[in-house]
Amino acid sequence: MATASVAFKSREDHRKQLELEEARKAGLAPAEVDEDGKEINPHIPQYMSSAPWYLNAERPSLKHQRKWKSDPNYTKSWYDRGAKIFQAEKYRKGACENCGAMTHDAKSCMERPRKKGAKWTNMHIAPDEKIETFELDYDGKRDRWNGYDASTYARVIERYEARDEARRKYLKEQQLKKLEEKNSKNEGEGEGEGGEISDEEDDDDALKVDEAKVDESKQMDFAKVEKRVRTTGGGSTGTVRNLRIREDTAKYLLNLDVNSAYYDPKTRSMREDPLPDADPNEKFYEGDNQYRMSGQALEFKQLNIHAWEAFDKGQDIHMQAAPSQAELLFKNYKVIKEKLKSKTKDTIMEKYGNAATEEEIPMELLLGQSERQVEYDRAGRIIKGMETSLPKSKYEEDVFINNHTSVWGSWWKDHQWGYKCCKQTIRNSYCTGAAGIEAAEAATDLMKSNIARKASSEDAPAPAQEKKHVTWGTDVPEDLVLDEKLLTEALKKEEEKRREEKDERKRKYNVRWNDEVTAEEMEAYRMKRVHHDDPMKDFLN
Repeated sequence: MATASVAFKSREDHRKQLELEEARKAGLAPAEVDEDGKEINPHIPQYMSSAPWYLNAERPSLKHQRKWKSDPNYTKSWYDRGAKIFQAEKYRKGACENCGAMTHDAKSCMERPRKKGAKWTNMHIAPDEKIETFELDYDGKRDRWNGYDASTYARVIERYEARDEARRKYLKEQQLKKLEEKNSKNEGEGEGEGGEISDEEDDDDALKVDEAKVDESKQMDFAKVEKRVRTTGGGSTGTVRNLRIREDTAKYLLNLDVNSAYYDPKTRSMREDPLPDADPNEKFYEGDNQYRMSGQALEFKQLNIHAWEAFDKGQDIHMQAAPSQAELLFKNYKVIKEKLKSKTKDTIMEKYGNAATEEEIPMELLLGQSERQVEYDRAGRIIKGMETSLPKSKYEEDVFINNHTSVWGSWWKDHQWGYKCCKQTIRNSYCTGAAGIEAAEAATDLMKSNIARKASSEDAPAPAQEKKHVTWGTDVPEDLVLDEKLLTEALKKEEEKRREEKDERKRKYNVRWNDEVTAEEMEAYRMKRVHHDDPMKDFLN
């Protein structure tokens, strides 16, 4: 017997617990009950209610393993739709300006906008709606059917029943109409009308709707096998129809050669022909690819290809989204293609004739002769007799707009295109003809004369005299007078400057340059300058 593992303070407590359990088994002691008042079975280990000695053993401690606390604020109720709480008799401040209810404002009012709201008319005050706020629990927030009224489904049932009733009424009217037409005929006709009467009875039976009749498509599924098919492209549960008769030879037994067509046991398919060398008239099975390339499978493949190509060319067509539209467009395409093909054939036969017919071909066509005279030069170019046809582009040619007699781009001037007929450079302008050309030339002449008059009226600026700085020139004028004292100081400065250039350690941190050069300084620079062409330059220093 499994017992609970309980820790006791001493051996005495353990002994008392064992005696109490023995007395309970014998019926001499009351049974132990839990918090709910239920009797605890001593043969079942009480792991949840037992606790170590250092905890309170009278109450369970594993509160985190059960829903021990429930929030009383959670509810599963829903909004009371359409409920009203108070009907006011006059407009109240802060209410909706349109209907007069206090529970919403004019922006969120669901009533029709009145010509004059309840705020100004103080009439037809709408009652206040019942505003409720719920605090839903975890399940209540995710309940899709929370607040659904099951009685609303009765409307769906009523709609379907009304449809069925209208159908039965229509069928009954059709039957009565057929019966009246049949009774209106003469009854004394011969036996030849027996077949017609039977056909009319068949039509009457076709009008009746027998709901107990089994659909023919269901009756044809006697050989259907429901199973899971695992294909190489991924498994899927579907319907497999066993169309092979048991007396037929299996695919993999048609050719026992190891190197013959491959048989896939999972999909039970053999794509290639197992007997390629056999007589086609004697072969019953030519491989699964034969089924894909013939019959309706080939038509469906062509339909898909047409849908793809039409979609690539910008046509709004999709085989899966709108299959009926795709099939209708494919049928129209085939009809147009056949018409174009027959038209092309008729045009060729009309031009060149048909050799299969017995009609004689004219001599002009046989010998290639005609009454047209053509002259050629020595290089083989046509001089006279056959005018060369200009190739036409895909754009519109010789289309005149706005009363123009020439096309846009037939005239060019000052890097602008225009019309030759009126010499205008604005494309959307209206043609003015010869008068417009004369007016444009007059305006141009006037503008030129105004420009010339303005240019002549303005005084020509005096020519700027070029000032030559002697200090920067190469030739020294003869009338230049230099101060001997300033020249001596300039020579000293030039020597100090050259020393500083040789020894950079003597150069100061903050160097200030003076851009103004005097005639004495320029003369000192010329005197101290090294002439590379001078043969005595090495003996100067």
